Amino acid sequence: MRRVFFQMSLLWLTGFIQNVQAQDMQGYYNVRDFGAVGDGISRDTDAINAAIIAASRDGGGTVYFPAGIYASFSVELKSQVDVHLANGATLLAATPQDESEGYLKPEANIWGEKYKYQDFGHSHFRNSLLWGENIHDVTISGSGLIDGKGLWKGLYPPLGPAPSANPGNKTIAIKGGRNITFRDFSIYRGGHFGILATAINNLTIDNLRIDTNRDGIDIDVCKNVRISNVVVNSPNDDAIVLKSSYVTGKAIATENVTISNSIVSGYAMGTMLDGTYQPMKGTAPDGDGATGRIKLGTESNGGFKRITITNVVFDHSRGLALETVDGGIIEDVVASGLVMNRVSNSPIFIYNGARMRGPENTPPGAIRRVLIKDVTVSHADGRFPVIIQGLPESPVSQVTLKDMYLIAGGGLTQEDVLTQKPDHVSAFFALKEKEPRHSPFDVPERRAAYPEPAMFGLLPASGLYMRYAQDITLENINLQLEAPDTRSVLVFDSVNDITLRNMTLPGRAQKDQITVIESRDIRLSSHGQKPETLSADKATGFSGF
Repeated sequence: MRRVFFQMSLLWLTGFIQNVQAQDMQGYYNVRDFGAVGDGISRDTDAINAAIIAASRDGGGTVYFPAGIYASFSVELKSQVDVHLANGATLLAATPQDESEGYLKPEANIWGEKYKYQDFGHSHFRNSLLWGENIHDVTISGSGLIDGKGLWKGLYPPLGPAPSANPGNKTIAIKGGRNITFRDFSIYRGGHFGILATAINNLTIDNLRIDTNRDGIDIDVCKNVRISNVVVNSPNDDAIVLKSSYVTGKAIATENVTISNSIVSGYAMGTMLDGTYQPMKGTAPDGDGATGRIKLGTESNGGFKRITITNVVFDHSRGLALETVDGGIIEDVVASGLVMNRVSNSPIFIYNGARMRGPENTPPGAIRRVLIKDVTVSHADGRFPVIIQGLPESPVSQVTLKDMYLIAGGGLTQEDVLTQKPDHVSAFFALKEKEPRHSPFDVPERRAAYPEPAMFGLLPASGLYMRYAQDITLENINLQLEAPDTRSVLVFDSVNDITLRNMTLPGRAQKDQITVIESRDIRLSSHGQKPETLSADKATGFSGF
């Protein structure tokens, strides 16, 4: 009797477990049930798309990738359909072998094709591994990997060779949507863009690892965005970049964005994921060192509003860049808790320019109400100081830098600034014949150039260079040099209403430690002492003030 009871109990328990498992899998659409092979060779595109379509027809669900390698071309995401990559699952961007296969062709976009208001990569979305348009309530999650092996890096003619087949150049691209979440997975070699999110409201990106060669995460004309706990390695382009292009046919700001608790870097692609962290070989495409930074810009028609960047490590990368060059306004930005090591150009680059790639008669933009604090910088490239540069008609204003410890490389001279030797200047921004330097302080303005710290050539400041700015505060800043440098530590050119409070500069008492040119109302103070006003005809060599 006991034996019969035990057998009946076992049968009941087995049925109960199977019923629970069945309930747990309700709403799940296993790609293998739709014909996916997962051997890394067979093309699983049709099966994956079929699973997504089935889930969509049923009102939503989760498309599930069990362990395996799923080679695919373009997959269309749909509203209320999630994608889950299980541990051991890899979604592989297939490599087109000939014209008979490949990714979807780029859709038309007159703002990019006819008017040239933004780059090719920002104008098209369907030529991607995963893409969606006007979708909502979609989550991509799981501990699996998306490998963009077959994606192209985006160098379309005339910028590069023509592809032999139908290429894809983005891992994930979404244009138009709301309530989108990316969580827990990894991306390796993501093509031109690992993630391109455009015109999305309510976007969450959490706990991703991205190891790629071009842009890691691009946020374009989005609102209410949270990026947290990500590690992004991108030696040849930006790790996390906010943009506000004209892709929607109007100038729209990217706003309400938080970036927190993350690491960005520029090591050789693949060495972040494998844990070896090898330096990149050679230089980035613009001739300077590893990129891998956080940036606002370059596409900046709509501007950037209410942005916070907190608790971020920059390792073997460029620094923080805030750029507007297409008429947009940058305002209400706070960056704090930044640690930078082996910085390959300016630790902080704040720039308002006038490239003006957008509708005619658009006025230049502006930068205002920016706070950057609690920053530590070590081993910064000696060629690049902190740069704050505006326009004569639109100076950078209402910026505060405080509580910063910067160790710059130094090791250069004012004679180096005059000669602009090739090993000191990026070939991409080589000095033009019409821009001779009669003194180290004859810095070309280059208001219409592509914005980079290297655009001005070697600058006459080892610590900070500021031009066309007003209402700026520098407070509690300790700036030291790793090697002797005869350039001025601080240069102020055409600025006004500048407060320097509790500054510590390298311990040398040379008259050119601070240089002031055509500026007014520069006030120096230290620990409750009476402020001193520094005028354009006075340079001081205090080691601290």
